[in-house]
Amino acid sequence: MSAVEPGALDPWSDALSAAALLSIDPVGLKGVVLRSPPGPARDAWLAAFKRGLPAHAPIRRAPSHIDDERLLGGLDLAATLASGRPVASRGLLQECQDGVVVLAMAERCTPATGARIAAALDAEALRFSLIALDEGVEPNEEVPAVLSDRLAFTLDLADVRPSDLASPTAEALQIARDQLALVAPPDEQMLEEICRVSTAFGVVAVRAALFTLRAARASAALAGRKRIAEEDLLLAARLVLAPRAQFAPPEQEPAPSAPEEDQATTEHDEATATEAGADRLVEAVQSALPEAFLEQVLKRNAERRAVARARGSGAIAKSARRGRPLGARAGTLRSGERLDLIATLRAAAPWQPLRRRDASAPTTALVLVRRGDFRIRRFAQRLESTIIVVVDASGSAALQRLAEAKGAVETLLADAYVSRARVALIAFRNVDAEILLPPTRSLSRAKRALAGLPGGGATPLPAAIDAASALAQSERAKGRTPFIVLLTDGRGNVARDGALGRAQGEIDAIASARALRATGVSSVLIDTSPRVRPGASALANEMGAVYAPLPFVEAGAVAEVVRAHAPARR
Repeated sequence: MSAVEPGALDPWSDALSAAALLSIDPVGLKGVVLRSPPGPARDAWLAAFKRGLPAHAPIRRAPSHIDDERLLGGLDLAATLASGRPVASRGLLQECQDGVVVLAMAERCTPATGARIAAALDAEALRFSLIALDEGVEPNEEVPAVLSDRLAFTLDLADVRPSDLASPTAEALQIARDQLALVAPPDEQMLEEICRVSTAFGVVAVRAALFTLRAARASAALAGRKRIAEEDLLLAARLVLAPRAQFAPPEQEPAPSAPEEDQATTEHDEATATEAGADRLVEAVQSALPEAFLEQVLKRNAERRAVARARGSGAIAKSARRGRPLGARAGTLRSGERLDLIATLRAAAPWQPLRRRDASAPTTALVLVRRGDFRIRRFAQRLESTIIVVVDASGSAALQRLAEAKGAVETLLADAYVSRARVALIAFRNVDAEILLPPTRSLSRAKRALAGLPGGGATPLPAAIDAASALAQSERAKGRTPFIVLLTDGRGNVARDGALGRAQGEIDAIASARALRATGVSSVLIDTSPRVRPGASALANEMGAVYAPLPFVEAGAVAEVVRAHAPARR
């Protein structure tokens, strides 16, 4: 029997179905991303999944910060020192052969660790499934895509209450595992249907189609069928494809009338049958989904894609004292660095027999360590970033630009907690540029500083670029990552010495832009001119800045440009 009726709308029913299918084919389906904070729903799902596993299947819990040696294996220090020869240790993934790895707080897993686990999932030598526990609450907190793409299911149990719905017994699941290989492979028409349904939901990854097929085979085996039925495909598509949806399927056009019998061909009949089957499957998946489910999935996936592009926190910097551990490296002890004692002993251990044999005098030392064995601890920490908004407060349109710049600053400050960013504002008019808002995270302080901004006058563009560059260098000296946002039409008319004159002003602006580019500070120039002009884009090119024409300056649009081009979050 199946875990639930395929047409059920209860998310807990679908969650139990995914647990049953994964326990039947854990290696083929690879695993699941389980989005849920610790609580009854997550505990109940994990308990149901574990009940369905073979009794001998190992289960290991891995922290998100697990190091490579524990994950993949390395040198067993104690055994090596005891035996006098190198002895390898098994990694956690090897310990979980034909078992399950539970990755705790997977949203904090680094892309590098995620890539190593993904490579192990792809390797034929290692056979395990992965349960990635995602406890993230913000859109930017998510399991690395390199992992989630390789896991068949994504379940969101954050708002789900477990019920007393019966799930298949361990005996039924074992029978299904034994019968899985006897389920007939799909025919070409069924494969075509799966691909068409994937395309209809905007899922272009081949892995998703393969997972759909494997889930359908597991469903058929659980139901005691020798062939995949349409209800198996429906359940599999709902569990695998719907959470990956990038857009809603298009409206189906009425089917064309059948051709005259004497003009019909076998190829046409097969194509028509395939299209009809795929259309039925798409409609069935849509009708089986709760009314708001697809809308919520599309909104969430769009937010995650936007966050993948949106950036705002600073770059990663290596540190000798604090941050996320990066492992050890060979080196010598210098001021502020820490010796990794265990890594140093591991480096020295294989050489002990040779060193004792070559020693000029007998020694009682347990381990002979040489300078070349020293291993230094390394850490990586995310630097804070500072977004420096530089706005043209000159001319007749100054008040509008300043008002929208103020709104953009307030919007960016609202994001400051997540992106670890400070925001500063520089306004330029008449003959100089003024820091109206020093770098801050305080929204209340910003509102006080931005009240009643002055506007009008000449355009000292060189002074603005120089002031932004100086503030950026000051922030960089404090260990932050600066990012400059310049709002201007690119038409400066004040030279560096304060003299009026458009020709000299533009020459000095280019010189200032080149000097800013030489510092390596990232920047974006938002062209506020009503019509795109070559001067602003040329200035952006001299600055090494991203050019973004925005003739109708609006606070939300400015904030989106900043999110899209600021230093990378991940």
